[in-house]
Amino acid sequence: MKIPFVTFLPMEKELDQELRDAFDRVLTNSWYILGKEDEAFEEAFAEYCGTKHCVGVGNGLDALMLSLKAMDIGEGDEVIIPSNTFIATALAVTYAGAKPVFAEPDIRTFNLEPELIEQVITEKTKAIIPVHLYGQPCDMDPIMAIAGKHGLKVIEDCAQAHGATYKGRKIGTFGDAAAFSFYPGKNLGALGDAGAVVTDDDELATKIRMLGNYGSDYKYHHVLKGNNSRLDELQAALLLAKLPSLDRMNEERRRIAECFLTGIKNPDVILPYIPDDCTPVWHVFGIRCSRRDALEKHLNDKGIGTNKHYPTPMHLQECYRDLGYREGDLPVAEEISRTELSLPLYYGMTEEQIQTVIDAVNEFR
Repeated sequence: MKIPFVTFLPMEKELDQELRDAFDRVLTNSWYILGKEDEAFEEAFAEYCGTKHCVGVGNGLDALMLSLKAMDIGEGDEVIIPSNTFIATALAVTYAGAKPVFAEPDIRTFNLEPELIEQVITEKTKAIIPVHLYGQPCDMDPIMAIAGKHGLKVIEDCAQAHGATYKGRKIGTFGDAAAFSFYPGKNLGALGDAGAVVTDDDELATKIRMLGNYGSDYKYHHVLKGNNSRLDELQAALLLAKLPSLDRMNEERRRIAECFLTGIKNPDVILPYIPDDCTPVWHVFGIRCSRRDALEKHLNDKGIGTNKHYPTPMHLQECYRDLGYREGDLPVAEEISRTELSLPLYYGMTEEQIQTVIDAVNEFR
């Protein structure tokens, strides 16, 4: 049996009519940038997250970068981020003109370890970007306490965690702002690149909106040196069509994850850890194994797709060599990078596919 690492076909088949209706609506209206679909999605997603504002942007990287710029974070400033994340988190800091400072994750959750954040705070530190990695919420209370103690901004990177909750409250509502990606593979994905920032700060929302629209508050009037990063009408309409199904599809992902958590018994495999006060949405089901590459080959040979998130931590990426990090500087992040393997988990997996993955992992020696 061939099991892909991910496929969107079951979801798209189920929502086929809704997606086609959304496309037809945009085509009929013949309005493609900053129109009614964008407004409707922003309103609906802000309500879903429990925030006052949602500002649609071009992608998740821009959501982070524009948030930093709107907070006047740039040249000479430092921003703390985890080293085990996708490079967009680091690049957003770089593109804003600031310096990314990498911090260690918790080996159990893969998320920023709050107790270690203060070790890398300097007089130049201006913000923390906690990443809700794989759809697992960060431990936000101590992170917010540290930020408050040192007068730092917090931008939540929610690119993988649409709908996840921490202590009964949706992620994206704890920091000064939160950045979402709607890349097609996300739990709430567009049919192309798209992103958004949510916030309760009126002034910040206005500034982010201007920065994403050439720094303009109205046509041909430019207050800021902005960017071109707007959520186009077609992607907004498609996201609006998908949003009502997000919680239901997340719940199915949780069910599949629970099957893995209870069914995988291999002593050589370390399963994901879930804190009691967190409800993840399982964008990725990442296990750990000291013989990760051998396990990957074993699964691939059986037709089971896998992925590695992420095989090289940010502080050891060639593009950040200028920051002076060396192997061994962040041993926890490096250990995760050496041992993490992501199993297939997507909406529409059949019971046979789920059991095949479980059996294959348990057979590995």
